[in-house]
Amino acid sequence: MRLIPVITAILVTLGLYAIVFEREALFAFARGNDATETAQSGDDSTVADAADAVGVVVLRSMAQQIDSSVILRGQTAADRQVEVRAETSATVVSNPLPKGTFVQASDILCQLDVGTREASLAEARARLSEAKARQPETEARLAEAEALLSEALINNNAADKLSKGGYASETRLASTQAAVRSAEAGLAAARSGLETTQAGIQSAAAAVAAAEREIDRLTIRAPFDGLLESDTAELGSLMQAGSLCATVIQLDPIKLVGYVPEADVNRIELGALAGAELTDGRRVQGTVEFISRSADPTTRTFEVEITAPNPDMSIRDGQTAAIAISADGTSAHRLPASALTLNNDGQLGVRIVLADNTVDFRPVRLLRDEVDGIWVSGLEDETDVIVVGQDFVTEGVLVKPAYRETAQ
Repeated sequence: MRLIPVITAILVTLGLYAIVFEREALFAFARGNDATETAQSGDDSTVADAADAVGVVVLRSMAQQIDSSVILRGQTAADRQVEVRAETSATVVSNPLPKGTFVQASDILCQLDVGTREASLAEARARLSEAKARQPETEARLAEAEALLSEALINNNAADKLSKGGYASETRLASTQAAVRSAEAGLAAARSGLETTQAGIQSAAAAVAAAEREIDRLTIRAPFDGLLESDTAELGSLMQAGSLCATVIQLDPIKLVGYVPEADVNRIELGALAGAELTDGRRVQGTVEFISRSADPTTRTFEVEITAPNPDMSIRDGQTAAIAISADGTSAHRLPASALTLNNDGQLGVRIVLADNTVDFRPVRLLRDEVDGIWVSGLEDETDVIVVGQDFVTEGVLVKPAYRETAQ
């Protein structure tokens, strides 16, 4: 009884083998054909396969040179921003300016009370005048000391000659020598007095300059043309050294700040043209003014600054911007966006037709997205790209291409 299931299993296996692997021979046997006709039908299978080739639409694409761009995200930044602070202590005596006011360089932002500073300046000027008045007297003393020294030297020379000839005593010679030494000491004292007078003049002049500078510090002015980002200090408020008077920002020109990956930083040059699109749709153009030489330690990106005109100051500080910086041209193909596909590894690319009409996959890099197509790199200069039916074929499949022109 156990032999019957075994025999049944063998028969089923043989039947399946004949159906799967010897299908053509079985069909020939059923039609009454001989073995020769069966062999001939096997030789004709290649023709049948050619007839069964998948039809696809192929675009014969030629590479073109395009200007490549480095795309990055960034934000706008004021060209200059400074917090104007007091340099001395005093009370504000000017009315405040509201934030948003446009100020020009040297416009008064905060005026402080002068207090007793004008009196201190007058005192310093009086001391300077007094020091200058003493200078002629000390110069006269110096001239007198020089004359006395000359007279003493003459008398000493005469006494020395007379002493050598026996016509003058040693006492007289010693007296003239003492007179020379006294005149030399007087000359040194006169010179010291003149130097002291000149030092006093310089000290008094420095005191005058300090008093004038202290008065100048009472008027706090705008350092450049710009907008007030905050109200100026309120009337009557006490300002200490370092107290904030106002914050001034300059928005014309405006800066666009972004961070470039290290793989693209060498493609950017100083002076390169750049454009940006803000979140509200406005577009601005400028040039690259700065490329950082040091990477951010966290993101490994390099800071890039672009300067763009902003005459109406409508672009604000801190707005998000999509930035495109022109770089060296590259060879690329313009294809329909629908031609892109993914392989089994999830890699972005296109499927192409080889010379033997079989399919192959080529990974590509997306360079630019335009209204009438996309620009990609990574293909040969002349490539037959499948633009219709690429998702229904795989590598190695035989296809029947129908070519179309690029403009279609």
